[in-house]
Amino acid sequence: DGNYCLTCGSDKTLKLWNPHKGTALRTYQGHGYEVLDAAGSFDNSQICSGGADKAVALWDVTTGQVVRKYRGHAGKVNCVQFNGEATVIVSGSIDSTVRCWDCRSRRPDPIQVLDEAKDGISSVKLSAHEILTGSVDGRVRRYDLRTGHLFSDYIGSPITSVCFSKDGQCVLAASLDSTLRLLDKDTGELLGEYTGHRSTTYRLDCVLSEQDTHVGCASEDGHVYFWDLVEGSLALSLPVGQGVVQSLAFHPRLPCLLVATQGEVTLWREDTFQPEGDPD
Repeated sequence: DGNYCLTCGSDKTLKLWNPHKGTALRTYQGHGYEVLDAAGSFDNSQICSGGADKAVALWDVTTGQVVRKYRGHAGKVNCVQFNGEATVIVSGSIDSTVRCWDCRSRRPDPIQVLDEAKDGISSVKLSAHEILTGSVDGRVRRYDLRTGHLFSDYIGSPITSVCFSKDGQCVLAASLDSTLRLLDKDTGELLGEYTGHRSTTYRLDCVLSEQDTHVGCASEDGHVYFWDLVEGSLALSLPVGQGVVQSLAFHPRLPCLLVATQGEVTLWREDTFQPEGDPD
C-alpha cells in the first residue's frame, strides 16, 4: 500500500520502516549471512527474504519471528517474491534455478523447480499467471502458468533486473552493457533502448513509473536515471550519493521513490505529496 518499506543488508538483518517519517519499526534477525532480497505480502502480515546463506525465510511481521525456512538452493538466493495471495514464495538463486515454495505446507521441498537458465538468476517478478526471470546467461524468460509455456528472449548481456509494465503488455530488462531494453511481452520485439547510466558490475534495479510513463534505473555513478518511455529521451537524473545506487522502488500509486545506496535509503517525492492515511 506504499505505507511501509523493507530493507535488507550485509548485517544479516531485515528492517521494516515508515519511510514517510523515517522511523524504524522492527528488525528481523534469522539469516546466517547477508540478506539479498525481501518482499512483503499483499496484506502486510508476512515477509519473505532470501540471502547468502542459501535459505528462503518466511517471517511473521508482527512477532518478528521466522515462521519457516526453506532450504534447497545450492547457492545464494538473489531474489524473492510472493504470489498475489501470498500462498507461494518464488525464489531465484545463483544456482541457476527458480524454486516455488508453498507457504501453507510443512513440506520441505519446493512445489516446482524451474531450471532452464544456464547461469544465475538475478531477478524474479510475478504477475497473476506468469513468472518473469532475468538471468546472467543473458536471457529473459517468461513462464505462462496457465498454458505451461516458456517464452525466452535473448538479450546477450548478463541481466541484472526485470519487471513487467503496469499494463502487462511489456517487459523491461536491465543488463550489464549499461542498457535498458523494453520488449513487447508477447512478440519479444524490441520497443525501446535506454542508455546513459552505468551498469557493468553490480546487480542494479530497473523500474517503471506508477503510470508507465517513464522507465528508471539505478546506476553505478551515484545517480538514478529516468527516461521517457515512448521517446527514449533522458527525462531526469537524480544525484543520490557517491557510491553505487543499488536499489529503487516506486510507490504503487503515487509519485514517490525510494532509493538505496550503501547503508542509506533516501525518499524522493513531490512537494505536494501527501501520504495516504497514517499507518502508525
